[in-house]
Amino acid sequence: MEHHQHSHHEGHVQSNGGEHEHHHQTEHAEHNHTSHHHHMVEDFKKRFWLSLVLTVPILALSPMIQMFLGLGESFRFSGDTYFVFVLSSVVFFYGGYPFLKGLLDELRKRLPGMMTLIAIAIATAYFYSVAVVFGLTGKVFFWELATLVDIMLLGHWIEMKSVMGASRALEELAKLMPSDAHKVSADGSIHDVPLSALNAHDHVMVKPGEKIPVDGVVIDGETSVNEAMLTGESKPVTKRAGAKVIGGSINAEGSITVEVLKTGKDSFLAQVIDLVKEAQSSKSKTQDLANRAALWLTIIALASGAITLIVWLLSARDFSFALERAVTVMVITCPHALGLAVPLVVAVSTALSARSGLLIRNRAAFERARNIQAIIFDKTGTLTQGKFGVTDVIVLSDRKRETILQYAASVEAHSEHPIAKGITAASASALPVKEFKAITGKGAEGRIDGLHVMVVSPGYLREQKIVVSDERISKLSDQGKTVVFLLLDGKVEAAIALADIIRPESKKAIAKLKEMGIRTMMLTGDNKQVAKWVSEEIGLDEYFAEVLPQEKSAKVKEVQSRGLVVAMTGDGVNDAPALAQADIGIAIGAGTDVAVETADIVLVRSNPLDVVTIIGLAQATYRKMVQNLAWATGYNVFAIPLAAGVLFSFGILLSPAAGAALMSLSTIIVAINARILKLPHVGYADNNLNKT
Repeated sequence: MEHHQHSHHEGHVQSNGGEHEHHHQTEHAEHNHTSHHHHMVEDFKKRFWLSLVLTVPILALSPMIQMFLGLGESFRFSGDTYFVFVLSSVVFFYGGYPFLKGLLDELRKRLPGMMTLIAIAIATAYFYSVAVVFGLTGKVFFWELATLVDIMLLGHWIEMKSVMGASRALEELAKLMPSDAHKVSADGSIHDVPLSALNAHDHVMVKPGEKIPVDGVVIDGETSVNEAMLTGESKPVTKRAGAKVIGGSINAEGSITVEVLKTGKDSFLAQVIDLVKEAQSSKSKTQDLANRAALWLTIIALASGAITLIVWLLSARDFSFALERAVTVMVITCPHALGLAVPLVVAVSTALSARSGLLIRNRAAFERARNIQAIIFDKTGTLTQGKFGVTDVIVLSDRKRETILQYAASVEAHSEHPIAKGITAASASALPVKEFKAITGKGAEGRIDGLHVMVVSPGYLREQKIVVSDERISKLSDQGKTVVFLLLDGKVEAAIALADIIRPESKKAIAKLKEMGIRTMMLTGDNKQVAKWVSEEIGLDEYFAEVLPQEKSAKVKEVQSRGLVVAMTGDGVNDAPALAQADIGIAIGAGTDVAVETADIVLVRSNPLDVVTIIGLAQATYRKMVQNLAWATGYNVFAIPLAAGVLFSFGILLSPAAGAALMSLSTIIVAINARILKLPHVGYADNNLNKT
């Protein structure tokens, strides 16, 4: 995947600026890229080990090292200087090749950076040493050159392994799809075919324990499916005829037959991979800052190196001493950590969110999410489940609530009306009903165990002049709820209130957002009573009722006019204009249709807590970026003077190799800091996602 690597050597693939191709064979494309990246890691590893082996004799034959170890002349032999020159030449040209190539690439683009500094440092040390070998008076830098190249190669090798680790999430996604499927032919026979041979409306059988090969709909059988790797939801989801399934999820205990709806690039998994690639390569404002800082750091490094050289020469030190200080300054100031500071955080956060069903389409909007001051939720399907359900049961006799619901559900089980379905779903069991009859427009009736059971509307009671006086029932009507009555043998036994069921996570999500200092609002086309009830129930700051779909974007604009940074959260279909108008558009509950064009962020689950998670992740991601940028630039305040030799009078002097070690250490710190980014914990009741 093309994302966070910078363009300074062949091991780092430059971001393609958002130009993506859809691949019919996603796995194949991912495999090619992974193989290339793996090859680059292996290349650095090979160059490092060979250079390290050659460094041993170079060190052993260095007069300074021999003197330091007290070995005298014991290792010297005729022509050893030329032997060291040959070994050092191999280290310079073979080990230093990625840096020399990177220098040419950067100069060609007129963007001098880290590779320019490394290449100038090793080239200066090498060519000056060669001149000394062939007659110039001075000191050779071959051992410093060799150790510098070794440490730089080791640093790059470790960095690239770290980068690969951040990239692995997409590879794991690509591996989710099985290679073939059990196709069911028209005559009922089953043949194993590759996925590429499947078309829409084909039928495939999925056996227990197998991965589901396609996006489709169950037409036969019942099972539970583990969708954790795709949506982050750890709880198995029950699937029966008519239920949609996602390719890559794991079938549990039952055998099912699935009709193919989407394959290849149209599948949920392919869209997720494309969205993640798009997000990781899309422009980050923080990355622009890092790029500018890296350019300035390169200029400062080259200037500091030149000033260091001149100052030491003017201080009557010999040229080799002054040159060593200048080389150390250029090495220690390399903006390597800076080049990795933001892209690696981008890669980690995007992959982390994708694994949990939080898909970032627009990185700039995602970065803005940390500054959200107000969030507007669509009501139906977002804060509520979008389906009728029992909210209250007011018992007017001595019967138990469960018994009341059982009687009502038993009669309503024979009806297809949405109210009837809501009541039926509220009871765990039903009783046999005789003489069932629908009362047109007013309810239903039947006999249960000899009792005449009726579930009727307030209109029926008015017709029959039956008066029910109870303040609790009046309050339910004031909340805009639908109220029906249960009559047993003509006596009113209970009032049952129904409404669009509020999601259990909504209240917790609103409380968390308020803790973060974010104003919470709701948009709905429902009447004011319903809106008021939902708003009070979950603790919203504000609500807008009776808003037509075409008026939603105007309401978003109205809230923005208060000077607030506004996020809109909706289902991504009828909320499209409002999502587009908001500073950050969040489509929630998109399910298998992930490519919601107007949203900046797509949340696969219909869970308002995911909105809290994505804002928390945006804040955590920004903190990591700032920490990395601060470290990558800040350490130079101390590193440059130290490398230049300001503590020389105290006996503290850094060699180029020591400078390279410090520079590599700063890079590793930045990489580790990015890798420890985690999803914020928002307290899912039924979710075991990795959140710390």
